[in-house]
Amino acid sequence: MIRVLIADDFPIIRQGIIQTLAETGDIQAVDEVGSGRELIDKIQEKDYDVIVLDISMPGRGGLETLKQIKIIKPKIPVLILSMHPEDQYAIRAMKSGASGYVNKGKDIGELVEAIRRVASGRKYVSETLAENLAMAIDQNYTGPLHKSLSDREFEVFRKIASGKTVSEVADQMALSVKTVSTYRSRILLKMSMKNNAELTRYAIQNAIVE
Repeated sequence: MIRVLIADDFPIIRQGIIQTLAETGDIQAVDEVGSGRELIDKIQEKDYDVIVLDISMPGRGGLETLKQIKIIKPKIPVLILSMHPEDQYAIRAMKSGASGYVNKGKDIGELVEAIRRVASGRKYVSETLAENLAMAIDQNYTGPLHKSLSDREFEVFRKIASGKTVSEVADQMALSVKTVSTYRSRILLKMSMKNNAELTRYAIQNAIVE
């Protein structure tokens, strides 16, 4: 039996996954949590075969939580479940130690297949993600401007580009306003932009925000 921990801040999504896994016969969701902090507490108490982690939880984000998981329990396969397209987060997640990435918009059967694959020690990637990973390791491939941002900078960038103020971003990410302002300055510098309007325009053009 594959023992799975589900981490998602929406109870209805957790329950949907739990019910689906209960019908498989070989996979069991033994625990569920709604935040990164709860997840870290759980993995220090118990062992799991696979962790299914939502990348957009409040407070400490999914990528930061993923990095902490790999420090505490480096051998646990972590499968990222996200509403965001693969080209926004998948490569970052895989580089941070994820064993796979599944978009929430895909059929639930894909999640079941992905859990089985990562539980066996393999990676789970779609054909599109495989191509993106291949380009990412190509020395001649530079990629779009936002690929130069760190994981935390990218998260701040997304929030600012969607219209949130520095104070709102600080509150959502549990950071100080000064820290978020510093990230904003770095983002503008790395992307050679002057203001939030340019960040928003870029984000819309590249389908990072709607």
